[in-house]
Amino acid sequence: MILNLRIVIPVLNEGDTLPASLRALQPLRERGAELAVVDGGSTDSTWALARWYADQVLLAPRGRAVQMNAGAKNCDADVLLFLHADTRLPQDADRLIAQAIKSGFPWGRFDVCIDGPHRMLRIVERLMNLRSRLTGIATGDQAMFVRRDVFERLGGFADLPLMEDIELSKRLKQISPPACLKVPVVTSARRWEEQGVWRTIVLMWRLRLAYFFLGADPHALALRYGYPPRPPALVEQPVTAAVAILAKAPVAGLTKTRLIPLLGADGAARAQRRFTLNTLQIASQAALGPLMLWCAPDAGHRFFRALRRVTGIVCIKQPPGDIGARMLHAFEQHFVQHATLPLLLVGTDCPILAPGHLQQAAQALTQHDVVLIPAEDGGYVLIGMRVLVPQAFEAIAWSTPHVMAQTRELLRRAGASWLELPTLWDVDEPADWQRLQGLFKPSPLQEPAITSPLKVQT
Repeated sequence: MILNLRIVIPVLNEGDTLPASLRALQPLRERGAELAVVDGGSTDSTWALARWYADQVLLAPRGRAVQMNAGAKNCDADVLLFLHADTRLPQDADRLIAQAIKSGFPWGRFDVCIDGPHRMLRIVERLMNLRSRLTGIATGDQAMFVRRDVFERLGGFADLPLMEDIELSKRLKQISPPACLKVPVVTSARRWEEQGVWRTIVLMWRLRLAYFFLGADPHALALRYGYPPRPPALVEQPVTAAVAILAKAPVAGLTKTRLIPLLGADGAARAQRRFTLNTLQIASQAALGPLMLWCAPDAGHRFFRALRRVTGIVCIKQPPGDIGARMLHAFEQHFVQHATLPLLLVGTDCPILAPGHLQQAAQALTQHDVVLIPAEDGGYVLIGMRVLVPQAFEAIAWSTPHVMAQTRELLRRAGASWLELPTLWDVDEPADWQRLQGLFKPSPLQEPAITSPLKVQT
């Protein structure tokens, strides 16, 4: 029996563990399974890594239930498999699921094995599997799977911050008991190791008992579990900001010149093209507001013309002058047209920039005049303003390690309030490219196709 399987993985700042998890799923992709990673606004390398290894990478409001529902939408799969980022499937998971569905089960789960040396974990996993068989309730650690038509008929996961898997199981078992597959998935022990095995066991049992027998509010239980509260105002009134991208045309010999000794002139130009497309995709996915491309040396290069034709993005010629003069011009022109709309300005050299970074920066501008994402080389990869602070671009020694320090001093003198987000790194030197190669295996960056229109707001 051949089934179209879609594996949905909700993630948030999983850059350390995600590569191994996604590489382990590649054999299933080769056999036809579709892999969808749904990001809740990560501000590490999660987004960039997922783009290389997955068939689809989506951005959704933070919350496992919301993210999994987003990953299940608008697909043609017969079966949905919901997988935690730190859980590994057996090699023949697709075949096992197909057998269970063929046997008449509309949903099911795997037994679980906890990847940790503590002897108590062996007891925990046995009790988890036994409890699931006796109650017909599955948890997310057990890699739940369900026929898509059944999942959609039930309305998917309830929008709960915790216990969303148990709540769905309760509705599913009214249709059928689950298929309890004995072949185990292997889940990380980090939750038990970080909080203590015994403490975690007691806490989880208390939370489940409170939910099952006392009808406790899942939102209150999530706070007890350690989840941060989700501000409802941010959900009801999304933060908006315009995004401006400063980009150079991918002309061999004239762009990414410091990479030419390593990549050659043509290779450096191809890298610039990829970086620009990547940044456009990121800004589009962040869905903050108007998006424009400031083009150098002008907007007439065929690359920019193709982007404008395919995506409809506004392309504007960068003015002459140093980088400070060009950034100041972009801010001045923006605030002439949009006096109350904040603007985020980025270059194209940071391949690990993610939609979550842009959203976090836009949120910062609700309370600060300026937001910055510093770069490891002493500059910055993003600057945003809610009001024009022209002093931030005066007398800066651009392209030196002193840019960020000088910017801080200028903002202080101007009396502006600012927030600095965690530092990122960009690609300028051959060593940066080698670092990128080591992060994205087997290729440094998958190039988005401009034949597929970006969702660009103009």
